[in-house]
Amino acid sequence: MLNATIALLALLATAGVAHAQTVVVVRHAERADAGTGGAMMMATDPALSEAGRARAESLAIALEDAGITTIVVTEYKRTQQTAAPLAKRLGLTVETVPSKDAEGLVAKVKAAKGNVLIVGHSNTVPPTIKRLGIEADVKIGESDYDDLFIINLGPPPSLLRLHYR
Repeated sequence: MLNATIALLALLATAGVAHAQTVVVVRHAERADAGTGGAMMMATDPALSEAGRARAESLAIALEDAGITTIVVTEYKRTQQTAAPLAKRLGLTVETVPSKDAEGLVAKVKAAKGNVLIVGHSNTVPPTIKRLGIEADVKIGESDYDDLFIINLGPPPSLLRLHYR
């Protein structure tokens, strides 16, 4: 039901725009070290927690019919593990772009033929959305893992923000 709802909303977002590319941007799912107290360190590379693995499976179910042809992640395990279930379902090879290479990420999106999934981080998702032409300010809380941003790149670019479980 959820993937049908998302597909319908994405279709409505792209209605009337011929051949518009859709980009889905999410933050990685829950980290295994989340909630352990103290500041989380970006120098570490934690895997996903059990809840994170379940969320990654949910994302795969939600997006399996969304026409995703390219999946872009960062060098960190948590983004790769978030994208892995969808990549497996679709038979896609995940493309890795360093988390600090915003220009390289946008270049991958523009070079893609079809719809794109980007899995990023709480500090990379908002600027990525900006770089894709969305003017609205997007904020992601440190404990927010359920945001699903659907960007239609057709003129003008538009943003639809949903949540998934």
